Amino acid sequence: MTATKRIYAFGDGKAEGNAGMKALLGGKGANLAEMAGMGLPVPPGFTITTQTCADWYAGGNRMPEGLMRDVRAAVGVVEKQLGRQFGGAKPLLFSVRSGAAASMPGMMDTVLNLGLNETTVSALAAETGNARFAWDSFRRFITMYGDVVAGVERKLFEHEFEAAKKRAGVTRDSELSADHLKYAAAAMLEVYRRLAHEDFPHDPWVQLERAIEAVFRSWNNMRAIEYRRLNRIHGLLGTAVNVQAMVFGNLNEDSGTGVGFTRDPGTGENEFFCDVLFNAQGEDVVAGLRTPEHLDALKTRMPEVHAQLLQARQTLERHYRDMQDIEFTIQDRRLYLLQTRNGKRTARAALRIALALVEEGLLSRDEALLKIDAGSLNQLLHPAFDPKAKKQVIATGIPASPGAARGVAVFTPDEAERRAARGQSVILVREETSPEDIKGMAAAAGILTARGGRTSHAAVVARQMGKTCVAGCGSIQIDEHARLFHAGSVTVREGEPISLNGATGEVMLGEVPTVPPELSDDFRTVMQWSDQRRRLGVRANADVPRDALKAREFGAEGIGLCRTEHMFFDSDRINKMREMILAKTLEQKQHALAKLLPMQRADFLGLFSAMDGLPVTIRLLDPPLHEFLPQDPATQQIIADELDVSLKTVQDTVANLHEMNPMLGLRGCRLGIEQPLIYDMQVQAIIEAALEAETQGIKVLAEIMIPLVGTLEELRWLRRRIEDQITRFNLHHGCKLAPKIGTMIEVPRAALTADKIATEADFFSFGTNDLTQMTLGVSRDDAEKGFLIDYVVRGIFPTDPFATIDRDGVGKLVDMGVRLGRGVKPGLKVGICGEHGGDPESIEFCHEVGMDYVSCSPFRVPIARLAAAQAAIRHR
Repeated sequence: MTATKRIYAFGDGKAEGNAGMKALLGGKGANLAEMAGMGLPVPPGFTITTQTCADWYAGGNRMPEGLMRDVRAAVGVVEKQLGRQFGGAKPLLFSVRSGAAASMPGMMDTVLNLGLNETTVSALAAETGNARFAWDSFRRFITMYGDVVAGVERKLFEHEFEAAKKRAGVTRDSELSADHLKYAAAAMLEVYRRLAHEDFPHDPWVQLERAIEAVFRSWNNMRAIEYRRLNRIHGLLGTAVNVQAMVFGNLNEDSGTGVGFTRDPGTGENEFFCDVLFNAQGEDVVAGLRTPEHLDALKTRMPEVHAQLLQARQTLERHYRDMQDIEFTIQDRRLYLLQTRNGKRTARAALRIALALVEEGLLSRDEALLKIDAGSLNQLLHPAFDPKAKKQVIATGIPASPGAARGVAVFTPDEAERRAARGQSVILVREETSPEDIKGMAAAAGILTARGGRTSHAAVVARQMGKTCVAGCGSIQIDEHARLFHAGSVTVREGEPISLNGATGEVMLGEVPTVPPELSDDFRTVMQWSDQRRRLGVRANADVPRDALKAREFGAEGIGLCRTEHMFFDSDRINKMREMILAKTLEQKQHALAKLLPMQRADFLGLFSAMDGLPVTIRLLDPPLHEFLPQDPATQQIIADELDVSLKTVQDTVANLHEMNPMLGLRGCRLGIEQPLIYDMQVQAIIEAALEAETQGIKVLAEIMIPLVGTLEELRWLRRRIEDQITRFNLHHGCKLAPKIGTMIEVPRAALTADKIATEADFFSFGTNDLTQMTLGVSRDDAEKGFLIDYVVRGIFPTDPFATIDRDGVGKLVDMGVRLGRGVKPGLKVGICGEHGGDPESIEFCHEVGMDYVSCSPFRVPIARLAAAQAAIRHR
């Protein structure tokens, strides 16, 4: 039996892995191997596989047998390549970094400068003749090891470092002398001893083993779990561990570090978007600890390195055929590449880059469409600041992620979450963000930082999330304790509104007015290409003409769901609905419905007009009647007075309509059967509106949809009544209206008996919101406030089943319903109208099972068009 290979080496122009092995080596490890194999300047090292991480967890968080033996052998190879010794007189130091198959920037842990101790730091100082560099590396290592491995708060080490700068009377890290750094390191070692309850480990092999385990452990830290939940990353084994020989950007002033995107990740323009810091290590750039310099500074100081970096940019982008995010270090005027990956980008940039790569001959149209995150298009459809509006600019920072964000200032991620949960728009204001801020960043409308640059953690994560970000705004002074910031003479306190312009870097006082977005030529081109490739139709869920017109503007091919109950909740209508519900006699009920009929007719006429020539699917009343009546006595009294009935009448009706489980009670088709006058009025409004629209020259394609059908008999009973009503109307008016009559499939029994139900249905529309609730036995509203997020975090549900369809359960019912329905009616039209209709993963499922269309909210129509094209390309 062949032993499992756990370690893959790279370096010296060779590699045991390649870019196609991301599942096993993680993105970072696979790309390090690829770059090494290409002959690019990559420091040697090795990658411990993601399978090993999974085995570590499966073994009770213990190292798999023989792993450290293999690690020692791999270290020995690197020692020979470099002529150095791990823990020896010519010390070899390592970085230990995470790297999952899916990019998770900053969410897992890294340890740099591993291998230093009181002995090797002196050896490194003697070898380089640079004691300042050696002690700077050691204090960095103590901080990272203490934080990542021992769990001692990073800020306690940073406090000692800041104290050292204060004692020395300096403000910049690089101004500290070797003696000052040595003193700071000693203070940090004491912090470690006191809080970790042990001496700092002297043995480099102990350091390495513990660091590897810490990286494995970071796979399941809360920020990594939250990031995977937010980005729907699931099904991965774990993280790989990359152990790589250190190169030192903090060696001297001829050394440095940087991060570069081969194209502008905010706009997509073909320019090198690169920041550099001299005499620094990579964490200083990514964490935003210092505000970096523009790439031009490198050209001035080291033109030969600048030229090499530009060549590497071109080589990597052409090799990967995508915009790359590159991390590099310069050691004594020699360039080293430490990472490349497909760069995170805004939706605007994604479109521009995809089209440009087609124009440059690097991608086909299909490949370009697959490069675009369909969900990100949502960023393009929201308002921008009104250029004519008055604004008070109080500060200007680095435009790190475009957009127009307005909200109240908050200073902690927890406060951002709290206020956002109450429906308040917030701007998260931080000195710099860290991976621990991920929940607050997700909750915020925008992010403002005092430090950091265009490639800092805040900038990278904000661009991926589609959040507006202004970084490196050095003119603001933040007092996190007092929860305020100063910008010149202006003070902004927590809860006060500000606006951020992510395109210009402007920070403005108050809420600046916005205007609707202007869709670019790039957007129109991508939509055109998508429409040429997709098979699925795309409709919209719309209840009023305004939404229908917006949906049509975004390319909707009809209305897949009009929720008629929403029309009754308007303030000028709800009392008329209540009057019908409170009516005690047939005549009273008919009188109340007669008041609603012209309103409904006008509603439908508006939709038919907006969708001239396109189908409009109208769902008859679905919710239970108790939803239209107030529950509190004070409001009940107001209603009684307004409708001239007694309070007892209102309260008795509320009591009579009460149900223990209204979701499974008298609603949908059951209500239509038990109180048929309601559906009669709605059908009358539909056919009257259709006839009026046709007399105005409007082409009407009306579809009547019956909700919550679970049996053939329910659908048959209602269909006969609707058909009889339409027949009488046609005879009376001498017309030939023939709207299609179909049903929602949202009760599991309907999917299981779809072959029977199809005999009475002109179309099926899967209502996957209710189908998911009934299949899983989960109340969506209650679960989202309770256990649902925890289930996703624990991996019990791979994703939120109300956001992405549960393929194994709900999906199986949908597939069965489609096949059974078409088994008896081959031409049966089938669509989906739940929230899943706008989710790219669910849209791919709909393509796979052969649906005809998806229906989603108007602002998700472009997402659905692209996602449908991507599904067609993947399954061609």
